[in-house]
Amino acid sequence: MGTQFDPSTIEKVAQKLGILSNRTEETKKQRQRRGVNGDVDPIAKEGHLGSYPGPDQWNNWTEYDETGEPRDYSLVPTACFNCEAGCGLLTYIDKETGEIRKIEGNPEHPGSRGKNCAKGPATINQLEDTGRILHPLKRDGPRGSGQWTQVSWDEALDDIASEMRETIEDGRENEITYHVGRPGHEDYMDRVINAWGLDGHNSHTNICSSGARTGYALWHKYDRPSGDFANAEFILLLSAHLESGHYFNPHAQRIMEGMQDGGQLAVMDPRLSNTAAMSDYWLPTQPGSEAAGLLSMARTILDEDLYDAEFVRNWVNWEQFLDEKYPDVGHDFDAYIDLLREDVYADFTPKYAEAETGVDAEKIQTVARKIGRAGDRFASHIWRSAASGNEGGWQVSRTLHFLSVLTGSVGTKGGTSPNAWHAYDPELPNEPPRQKLWDELQLPQEWPFAHYELSQLLPYFLKEGRGELSVYFTRVFNPVYTYPDGFSWIEALTDEDKVGMHVALTPTWNETAYFADYVLPMGHSPERHDIQSQETHAATWVTYRQPVHREFAEREGEDVERTYEANPGEVWEEDEFWMDLSWRVDEDGELGIREHFESPYRDGEDGEPAQMTIDEYYRYVFENDERLVEEAEEAGMEPLEYMKHYGAFEASTNEYEIHEETLDESILEEDDVYVDDYGTIRRGEKPDTYSEMDGSDMLGVMVDGEPKRGFPTPTGKQQFYSKTMAEWGLDDPEYTLPHYIKSHVHPDEIDYENGERVLVPTFRLPTQIHSRSSNSKYLEEISHKNPVWIHTDDAARMGVETGDLVRVVTEIGYFVNEVWVTESIKPGIVAMSHHMGQWKINRDDNRDIEEGGDPYGKVTVDLDSENSQWGLRQAEGIKPFESTDPDSERVWWNDGGVAQNLTHAPHPDPISGMHCWHQKVTVRPAEGDDHYGDVYVDTDRAFEIYREWVDKTEPAPGPNNLRRPKWLKRPFSPPTGDGEDDAWYADGPIGRSERWDVDSRSPVHDDD
Repeated sequence: MGTQFDPSTIEKVAQKLGILSNRTEETKKQRQRRGVNGDVDPIAKEGHLGSYPGPDQWNNWTEYDETGEPRDYSLVPTACFNCEAGCGLLTYIDKETGEIRKIEGNPEHPGSRGKNCAKGPATINQLEDTGRILHPLKRDGPRGSGQWTQVSWDEALDDIASEMRETIEDGRENEITYHVGRPGHEDYMDRVINAWGLDGHNSHTNICSSGARTGYALWHKYDRPSGDFANAEFILLLSAHLESGHYFNPHAQRIMEGMQDGGQLAVMDPRLSNTAAMSDYWLPTQPGSEAAGLLSMARTILDEDLYDAEFVRNWVNWEQFLDEKYPDVGHDFDAYIDLLREDVYADFTPKYAEAETGVDAEKIQTVARKIGRAGDRFASHIWRSAASGNEGGWQVSRTLHFLSVLTGSVGTKGGTSPNAWHAYDPELPNEPPRQKLWDELQLPQEWPFAHYELSQLLPYFLKEGRGELSVYFTRVFNPVYTYPDGFSWIEALTDEDKVGMHVALTPTWNETAYFADYVLPMGHSPERHDIQSQETHAATWVTYRQPVHREFAEREGEDVERTYEANPGEVWEEDEFWMDLSWRVDEDGELGIREHFESPYRDGEDGEPAQMTIDEYYRYVFENDERLVEEAEEAGMEPLEYMKHYGAFEASTNEYEIHEETLDESILEEDDVYVDDYGTIRRGEKPDTYSEMDGSDMLGVMVDGEPKRGFPTPTGKQQFYSKTMAEWGLDDPEYTLPHYIKSHVHPDEIDYENGERVLVPTFRLPTQIHSRSSNSKYLEEISHKNPVWIHTDDAARMGVETGDLVRVVTEIGYFVNEVWVTESIKPGIVAMSHHMGQWKINRDDNRDIEEGGDPYGKVTVDLDSENSQWGLRQAEGIKPFESTDPDSERVWWNDGGVAQNLTHAPHPDPISGMHCWHQKVTVRPAEGDDHYGDVYVDTDRAFEIYREWVDKTEPAPGPNNLRRPKWLKRPFSPPTGDGEDDAWYADGPIGRSERWDVDSRSPVHDDD
């Protein structure tokens, strides 16, 4: 099975006339004859966005409104917060009323270039949400009861700071945890948590991207790709990236530019997404089989000599591979290639790939040849998709990158670069030293290779007695809705012996905030400070997200001390909140925290240190970027003034082949520097194991007699062979090499005859924002239901039609939803968007503070539990309502979708720690008492499945008692050198009263 774009006769004629680009036959020579030579014109040519007022007009701009009357505006830039991309926004503030009238794209933003998806302009709905939280709230009753009291910011800060201070003084630092959903801060929280002196960072990465990160990191430490799509001749995407993926708006623009210039696109996805529908080649793979297909492509490239021999010879650790696995061969490059063809990948024939993937062998070979012929102009991308769906999914990204290595397209123009080459690295004020602890509640010994924290398992860790939380911050984070088995999260959050104080920092009500002690209103994107930088193309840029009401007030001459003074109600922002909280935690300065929040520019009263202001923080960051200083000087501005005015800055362009940078040869003459057997330039004594190399000793790589920068790996090269894995006892090819691991939802595991199917629950919609768009009338009107996609053949066997209810039974329960019968899904597979299905609890009493909000997209539910049995039934759908917005009475839909994630069992991948989202389910017609949206779950069964997956792991300690290889990335990493690396070893400091014994599965007290 597979689909190739086949132009019609009319399209072929149009191609010959030049009306359409030739998507099927255009070659590099044809591109060169047209004078393109790889450089492309952007979709938005010079002057095309002339309808935008120029930046010199932003302080005073007049437009005519719908009545024909002129309105005077102040245009203030900020950045979108509704996905990872950080696209630029431009807010139009009515000078007379101070209201934001509309939000458009910022044409000065190098990533988004003035264009936005639907989520950007919909930000205005979030700001005008009639049910939003406007003041700090404190629990006034049992946790989860829905009883709240409005408090002041001072009261909240003092209470939280007091609890934190007591915890730190008791030596229980790691019982303070900051758990983030959508980051946004560029390095800001690093300095805050390091200043606190604890290993307290937790993230959503292991339900998002850790599978893909692990695969990339094993190659070159960098854990994300950055495709140069606009200059690519062939693009391979795994998933619907063009329409809804990671950084999809900036990437989509450049993918379309590349295709308009003759590039071609292939998509691997069992679902015919909009991206697949626009591709030249659709490869509807069996979920989890993608690595088999990619390795078959690699074999075709090898067999047909389409590989880049020079790149592979110079930049791959093939010599080490031969020494370790084929010592009799010697350092013979041709023998290495022959071994790949005839031994290592001999089984990955096109026919084998067809049997595994369900895609025609011929189609796989065709795409492989296209990739090989594109050479160093082959670009690719994967983020969630197969890497996050399957056990062993980390091998999907690893084998995808193998194609980039074989074609020599790593870091090239039109190729795929490491993300860090295109990410902004700010210098921060009063930066604290790295914290020296290891939090085993977040990075437990069972997952030494995890990228990153095992956040999805926190409720089970607490249930097992691995530790407890004193102060738990959730920031723009909603695990009860977003994570698998949300009912286990409710059980943990309502147990005050496990979670002492839960502080939810959120711009909206959500299912997790219902179970907090404090709900603190944080701003949406135009109501907060931070900076963001993303790898959207071959350049480095930074955008300044700023609270536009505050900036407007200051433009008008007002003094604003705290952002909540300018925002609606008392809506604050995290940056100032963390500054004020940290100052109060260390009230007398004896904890060593305050000094990192002191002003770098001034003293306070009586010569005492003054607390840093938000402007001083960002002034310092921007003043310490030489290129930004130069750009600002040319504009006649200070750097902070420049960023406030323009909202973004492009620090560099055309960042290609950084690994080829030539080093000063004098480095080779230093006494403690030597070149090892593989050409790696090293300083000092070589550590006993590769796992203990932290990168500080690797200075570069010798290539053709010249010292080059190389990659930050133990050999300085691309790691085809992972000696690190071998050192940890994972010596089989499935671990040490790019290889294929059969998924937990491989067809061998599925009983199709008895109604079992594979549920693919991970696809995104371009018009929804995880769990933060149910208050957007624009977005909810477009997308407000998430039916189960089912193939026509499967529907016929079950006797169901579009709109019929089905019960989808998982390992721990079931949910009831409508089906959408379509041929846009592979037979045997069902799929369901992870958006929608948000809910608020049906409350019987009359309360002063309404809890829940978001009436455009949240259904009202009855929530019941008995022991480990949980049930959720929709009591009321979406309906018109009265508010200050007349559109609220025009709501025509009543469907809010179904909360499927509640019913998903925990599947932590044994290597990457990624939650493997794909579920083996049974789909059957709904039963007599089933209602649309019903959910049932047994959390005891979820815990049993968690234990089954834990038993698959290969726990630390590793070589020399290591917790984790030092050269692999981890957030807020403890120090690795100068005798300060104790935390990296299993007997090192953990900052907690109990540690977890992996063998006995029980806590071990420090005094035992």
